[in-house]
Amino acid sequence: RRSQAVCIPAIHLHMTAATMQVSQKDFEKAQEQLKLLKKDPGNETKLKLYALFKQATEGPCNSPKPGMLDFVKKAKWDAWNSLGNLSQDNARQKYTELVSSLVSAESVGQKKDASPEESRYDDYETILVSTKNNITKIMFNRPDRKNAINHKMYREIIKALEEAGKDDSTIAVITGNGDYYSSGNDLNNFTNIQPGEMEKMAEDGAVLLKEFVGHFIDFPKPLIAVVNGPAIGISVTVLGLCDIVYASDRATFHSPFSQLGQSPEGCSSYLFPKIMGLPKANEILLFNKKLTAAEACAQGLVTEVFPDRTFQKEVWARLEAYASLPKNSLAVSKQLLRSMEKEKLHAVNSKECEVLKERWLSDECVNAIMSFFQKKSKL
Repeated sequence: RRSQAVCIPAIHLHMTAATMQVSQKDFEKAQEQLKLLKKDPGNETKLKLYALFKQATEGPCNSPKPGMLDFVKKAKWDAWNSLGNLSQDNARQKYTELVSSLVSAESVGQKKDASPEESRYDDYETILVSTKNNITKIMFNRPDRKNAINHKMYREIIKALEEAGKDDSTIAVITGNGDYYSSGNDLNNFTNIQPGEMEKMAEDGAVLLKEFVGHFIDFPKPLIAVVNGPAIGISVTVLGLCDIVYASDRATFHSPFSQLGQSPEGCSSYLFPKIMGLPKANEILLFNKKLTAAEACAQGLVTEVFPDRTFQKEVWARLEAYASLPKNSLAVSKQLLRSMEKEKLHAVNSKECEVLKERWLSDECVNAIMSFFQKKSKL
């Protein structure tokens, strides 16, 4: 039985006699329009586009099935093969329609002007950053990937924290767009890496992670996490570096490090035992225990939990009240509180990244990640 790594849902289109046939010129125009898109449409959509393009230009899938461990090529092969005997004309039609819908959606998004009271920053692709009512909001914006953090997103969050630390806002807020807060480190960061590149990948990844966590440690203003849904991995561990954590009652908190052959990061190896006690921290960091929002609150990781139906309204009303407080007083007090342990936190961050680099190069970690992808491909 053939297992598929990616499920490609059928694209349902209303076909009229006038649109039944798409000319080669229209098809080529769609290819050019696709190159002009500013926003990444997400991996699932890119796989659909790849499959439809191959079907339109070469017909039904005719290449040999890649090996199970060649994740990227296998996902592409599965997407193309799932189209079966779809005709080349219909594939061109579906490809053109899909590109058109992406172009239209992006155009509508660009026309939504920010309100006079709100400043939005457009030089980001993976996050949304805006300032309103003395609050700078940094929103993870890869909802199609459950806000998984890829390398670009790491760098953009670093940049956003740097700018938020210097702007005129009183507080900064981190939250997620869509159903998830964040599914943590994008495991695609580990795929399609040649054997000779593993050491460089681990070195670069450790440097990037150390810088990322360092910006949470050094952030000069009150930093508040608004956890709108499930949080996994790095998005959970850095919560210990936030000043307040508000969560919806549908949020969960999960750090499956040992399951993936890895080790704790985000200063959690130091802060979690301090926040919740060593036995509780061990359950989470060693044995992959997933916490409900209520459990996370009881253990001190979350400040307060709100019903999902009123979560946004209640939290943002409270945040706006906080942002009306004297800005310099809040900043000075935050820095005073953090100064007592800042040196220790940076030392912990360095040690965690050093250990993680070793884990990423271990056979145990590589095998655990391969096993994860193989299980995922069978779903």
